[in-house]
Amino acid sequence: MPLILGVDPGSRKMGYGIINAQGSRLAYVASGVVRIPAPLLVADCLAERLKVIFDSLTEIIEQYQPQEFAIENVFMSKSAGSALKLGQARGAAIVAAVNQDLPVSEYAARKVKQAVVGTGAADKLQVQHMVKTLLALPASPPEDAADALAVAICHANTFSGLVSRAGATKFRRGRSS
Repeated sequence: MPLILGVDPGSRKMGYGIINAQGSRLAYVASGVVRIPAPLLVADCLAERLKVIFDSLTEIIEQYQPQEFAIENVFMSKSAGSALKLGQARGAAIVAAVNQDLPVSEYAARKVKQAVVGTGAADKLQVQHMVKTLLALPASPPEDAADALAVAICHANTFSGLVSRAGATKFRRGRSS
């Protein structure tokens, strides 16, 4: 499997992480956090925030040309309003991926933590530490970038497991052999 773009969505900041997965070997490519400009946060312009998310992810996809896109599912947060905004941010990210013809995979936060740390109840520091270890990074990435890299790692592990269970020896975009 080639490049995977993982996304940790948010309406105020969104983490992204790109890894190269070759079999069981994972290699770090890039990561970062897209931050919504302060004036948009103060004015509470959700439509403009969604545009920033869409445009930023489109630019990242065009720059790195990933072949797979994985994103964390919405979980119920403190309020229904927060969950709704998070869902809309996820939607903007997913549309950016679909517009670039990327297949989209979605993962629950507990599944991502289970895949990376070994327990679905892991905290942010544990995720950061394991992402640093699994990708042999010199330092822990920022929290949101680490979460996005964890989503990409979860996708790589899930995908390689499915390919091997299907009895495939090689995988070419859309086909196993």
